Amino acid sequence: MRKVVTGALTALFIGTAAPANAANIVETAQEAGQFETLIAAAKAAGLAGALAEGDNLTVFAPTDAAFDKLPEGTVEDLLKPENKDRLAAILSYHVLPRELASNMLPGRRIHVSTIKDGGDDMLAVEKDAHTQAVTVDGANVVQADIEADNGLIHVIDKVLIPSD
Repeated sequence: MRKVVTGALTALFIGTAAPANAANIVETAQEAGQFETLIAAAKAAGLAGALAEGDNLTVFAPTDAAFDKLPEGTVEDLLKPENKDRLAAILSYHVLPRELASNMLPGRRIHVSTIKDGGDDMLAVEKDAHTQAVTVDGANVVQADIEADNGLIHVIDKVLIPSD
């Protein structure tokens, strides 16, 4: 009887030690079903591989509805091959080179560096001390801390546009 209980407890602990999500950031976004535009844009910008293979990333992921809020024709224009660099700059502005979980945020505004090269590469992330609501450059985090095997996704309701 003792062996059965020990074996069951060992299996339980080994089973709970496995990662909750064995999918990378791109796969996790695909499974969610609300990031088709973001995934298409990441592929067009040549960033899908970096998001799939990078380690300890945080992605502030605008939903399809967030992209729909952009002026008409903006997404189509950005997806054109001649706008690849601009698209890459915009998307890399949504990515931190480290994990930043919502429970790590102080109850005030902080500035964090993105993976964007040059120019405006800092995001203002703010957590309200009373409501615990999180915003990033004016976008609301509508779902926080979605785990992937190579980082975190925070769902946002607005596409973040760097000033340059």
